[in-house]
Amino acid sequence: MLALDHIVIAASDPEKAAKDFGKKNDITIAKGGRHVHWGTYNHLAYFRNHCYIEWIGIFDETIAAKSDNPLIQLLVRKLKENMEGPIQYALRTDKMDSYVNKLQSLEVPFTGPIPGSRKRPDGRLLEWRMLFPEGEGEVLPFLIEWGEVKNTPQDTSLINDREINSLTAAINDPATFTSIYQLSFSHNQTTQLENTRLTIADQLDFLIS
Repeated sequence: MLALDHIVIAASDPEKAAKDFGKKNDITIAKGGRHVHWGTYNHLAYFRNHCYIEWIGIFDETIAAKSDNPLIQLLVRKLKENMEGPIQYALRTDKMDSYVNKLQSLEVPFTGPIPGSRKRPDGRLLEWRMLFPEGEGEVLPFLIEWGEVKNTPQDTSLINDREINSLTAAINDPATFTSIYQLSFSHNQTTQLENTRLTIADQLDFLIS
């Protein structure tokens, strides 16, 4: 089953945005790192149900503008429009190749898998792959598969003893969404992920308990 991996928040100043959120919600914030090939950097908030929030911004606009990564392209567009806030979310899998095959069989266009990496504050290298299904007129969540080093803080005190217990997202075509991600929605437009609930709504948002 797929799990919520993280929610992506566009921020012109990720450190300030993350710290403001942390102060308002009594959440511990962790410094992330730089994605040198994308010109971006982040700050993070980890939760006990194995997911996190990522505040991501740009430190090199030239590099970011040239990226062929759909997430970075989306980030560049949103920040150019002065739109900050939740823009995307990632669903975690350990069967990335099977999803590639699934998308091909459904004839759904996609980008990836795209490799990614960054150094953690402790110096260890995080590596992952991302797969971006392409929707008609909507931004679909991307799939992420982590390498040998998982994205969990070495200092466990940075993991908040709280959960992202609910996620809402605008899903224009639930039938196609179900086919791509192999998830089914109940009568109240909710589906159960491995670690939280996903509900069809007007916009991307989340609740913490």
